[in-house]
Formats: sequence, structure tokens, C-alpha cells
Amino acid sequence: MGDNRLEVEVKFIVSDLADLRQRLLAAGGEQVRPRIFERNVRFDTPGETLRTRFQLLRLRQDDRVRLTFKGPVDNTTSEAKVREEIEVEVADFGTMGTILKRVGFVAHQVYEKYRETFRLGEVEVVLDELPFGDFVELEGAEAAIRAAAGRLGLAWEERVLINYLGLFSLLRERYTLSFADLTFENFADLEITASDLLDAPGDLAVDLF
Repeated sequence: MGDNRLEVEVKFIVSDLADLRQRLLAAGGEQVRPRIFERNVRFDTPGETLRTRFQLLRLRQDDRVRLTFKGPVDNTTSEAKVREEIEVEVADFGTMGTILKRVGFVAHQVYEKYRETFRLGEVEVVLDELPFGDFVELEGAEAAIRAAAGRLGLAWEERVLINYLGLFSLLRERYTLSFADLTFENFADLEITASDLLDAPGDLAVDLF
């Protein structure tokens, strides 16, 4: 990828995650992190200045705690999603959240998922279970992730470039959802999935964060 602060990735909506996992193992994928629950909090200024700049400040907890900044990259012609990503591991989720609030940030959104991480050659492959559906995400050099997608039987033209919060934003707008947090509890009684957005594929190639 050249710059190790650049994140190059694509994701695909998956109808059968167990089948995809088997294809991944058959292709030589090796598990590097077991399935684990993630809790993420999106922080921003009270007026959401970062969001208007297509920037993201995220505090994540799984078996580690990490603070991540993501921002847009100028002049890219990539067919994948390319973002600047700066990340640091911190010791304590609650303490870091308190520090961010003390300096003026607000916890605007919580989002949850389960994630299992694999390596397929030079590509990181993650299997994600979100409250509104299942996904596979490929990260690495663009040529490598495109080749990996082919090995897994994923059609490149069906790739999704929008992030999970962006997909959630589209679903909130379509179904007039009143809640702001992307949690399993909020979706427990809803029959709504990200697949509902496939009738407007152009929307899935525009990043909202």
C-alpha cells in the first residue's frame, strides 16, 4: 500500500456467512483472530464538524482498546475505498472516553458487531456480523484484494465502499428509524437488512463518513 497510514478496502454484503467462511478456508485463509464482540463509539464535536469533513473519530473495544481517526484522501483513482487511518492502542476504554469528553468531544453514536479475522495471502479478510446483516471486508493492496475477491467468488461490481455507519444512515432514512445507535438490541424486532439497499447500488459507492 505504500503509506501504512492508508487503509485500502472493500466490503461485500453476504447472504450466507458460514458458506463464505468455508470458501475462505478452502482458498487457504488462516484465522488470525477469533470471533469477538466489538463495541464502537463515534465521537465528534457537538455540531458534528468531523462528519461534515468526512472524518471519523472512533473509540473501539474488543479484547483491546483503540482510538482511531479516519479521513479522506485526495486525488485517488482507486476502485477500492481509500482512507487515511491513524490508530493508537490505549489502556482503558472508559478513561479514554472521559478524556475525549473533557476536551469537548461528544459521544454521538454507538455501533456493535462481531468480527472474525483471517489472512488470505497479503489480504486481511474479516467476517463481520452487524445488527442489519453479514459482510466480508477485504483490506490490502488494491490488486491483491481484487484477486482475493475473485478467489472467494465475490463479484467486484457488487463491492460496497460506504462504511457501516453510512449504510445505517441510509436505512434510517429509508425506514424512518428513530434510534441513532447501531446495536443488536435496537434491531432485535426489525426485519431490516443492508440487502434492502441493493436496489440502489449507486448509493453504496458514496462514503458518508
